Amino acid sequence: MELLEIVNTKLKEHFAGDIESAEQLYDYPVFTVNKDKIHDVLKFLKEDETLNFHFLTDLCGMQTADEKQLGVIYHLHNMPKNYRIRLKTFFDINKPEVATATDLWPSANWMERETYDFFGVKFKGHPNLKRILNVDEMDIFPLRKEYPLEDQGRTDKNDSMFGR
Repeated sequence: MELLEIVNTKLKEHFAGDIESAEQLYDYPVFTVNKDKIHDVLKFLKEDETLNFHFLTDLCGMQTADEKQLGVIYHLHNMPKNYRIRLKTFFDINKPEVATATDLWPSANWMERETYDFFGVKFKGHPNLKRILNVDEMDIFPLRKEYPLEDQGRTDKNDSMFGR
């Protein structure tokens, strides 16, 4: 049985209505989870003896193409079996809150702080959620798509040269 099927079967048994999608993307099992249950799903994946996703490889923020939602992506790894999976959860950009994973993996601390710093995602229960790379006085979240990529006041370039 493929890893996608194994994990999906177990998740559907325990979290029937909270797994929004399960798909294989680029040889990687990807699960989209309801934001209110993401902590429970992460805990289950870590503590289940068969699955044993005991290592949090990465955690990062993202914004959807329509710019209305933010999300968090988690990469988990079962080292003895070399299983890797990705979990995604999404929430409204006007209420960017999700449960912290620092109680499951202390290493999530800095990853969550970075995601807060650049996307404004608030991790409920985080022990020290404050900016980690940008200055404390910064009142924007620079990786959100609401900010232009270039200086709009530039006069030294010809936009027609760039297909604009």
